[in-house]
Amino acid sequence: MSENSGLRTYTASGAIGANIRVKLTSPSTTLPVQVEVAGLGEQHIGITEFAVASGDPVAVRLRTYPGTQEVVAADTFAHAAVLYGAAAGKVTDSSAGAGNAIGQAMEACTNAGDIIEMVPYNVLSDTAANIEIVDADTHTDAANVEAALAEIYQGLLTAQGFIPVPLATVRELATGTHLNVAGNGGLLASDTTPILGAANGDTDGAWRLAWAASNSDAIGFQVPLPPDLNDAASVVIHFRAAMAGATDTPVISADSYFNEGDTKVEDDSGAVTGTSYDEYEITIAHGDVPAGAQTLSVELTPGSHTTDILYLTAIWIEYTRKILTA
Repeated sequence: MSENSGLRTYTASGAIGANIRVKLTSPSTTLPVQVEVAGLGEQHIGITEFAVASGDPVAVRLRTYPGTQEVVAADTFAHAAVLYGAAAGKVTDSSAGAGNAIGQAMEACTNAGDIIEMVPYNVLSDTAANIEIVDADTHTDAANVEAALAEIYQGLLTAQGFIPVPLATVRELATGTHLNVAGNGGLLASDTTPILGAANGDTDGAWRLAWAASNSDAIGFQVPLPPDLNDAASVVIHFRAAMAGATDTPVISADSYFNEGDTKVEDDSGAVTGTSYDEYEITIAHGDVPAGAQTLSVELTPGSHTTDILYLTAIWIEYTRKILTA
C-alpha cells in the first residue's frame, strides 16, 4: 500500500523518543513493520512524532514529507549549519564518520538535546563506497567508486615506480678516478673485471656480471630521475645476485650521488648468500634524497669474497611516485 500523507505508522523496535531519526528494522515480521533508532552516519526514513515504548505503534513523519522537520540536536551549532546524522537518532554539525549531509539548521542550537527546526535536503549525495561501477570492459575488479579510486591512487602513488639499469650500460670504475682510465671508458666485456657475458653459453643466455674470487672492482651507472619521483621517500636499488659456492657471503656497498656536487651517501645491501639467485636491496633513506633530485650516479662495490665467484644478473631502481602538478 502506498503512502501519500507523509505520516505513517510503524511498530517501535525498542523505546524511541520524540523527534528522533529512525530507520527500518531488518528483518521485521510485525505489522506494521518495525523501525529503530538510526545511528551515526546512517540514513533515516523519517522522524518520530512522539515518544513510544518498545512494541508500541509510532507515527513517523517521512523524510519525503514537504516542509521542515523538528529534530533533536546532539551538540550545539549555529544557524544554517549543515547537519548530519548523529548517534541515537539525533543530528550534528560534525561530519566525522557521519556520512552524507541530511539538511540545514533553521535555527541555532545552544544546548545539546534541544529540539531544533531542520530543512531536509531533498537530494542526498552518497558515499563513494555506495556508488556502483558497471565496468563493461573489465578494466577493474572494483565494485564501487571508493574501491576504484583506492586502486587508481595506489597505482599513482605506488612505491614501485621503476627505473631499469641495463647491464650493458654499467661501467667498470677505477678507484680515485671514478670512470675507468682505460681507453674504452670502462665498458664491460669478456676480458674485464668483472666479466660481462652469458651465464652458460647456449644453455643459459642470461646476461650476468661475474666477479672472480678475490676481485672486488667497483662498477657504476648513472640514471636520470623521473619527474614523478617523490623526494620525501626512500629510493631503493634492487639487484639479483648469487654466489658460485657457499663459503663467501659478501655485501654490496653503494656510494650514491644525486645531481652534481652532492655529498656521497653510503649504504649496504644484505649479505649475498647461496648459489640460488635472489633479490637484494640497498635503501637510500629519504633524508638523503635532495629536493628536486634529477640524476642519480651510483658506484657498487662487492665486499670480500676470497673463495667464491659473485654473480649479478639485473639492476633496477624502485621509487615512490607523487602526483604531478601542472
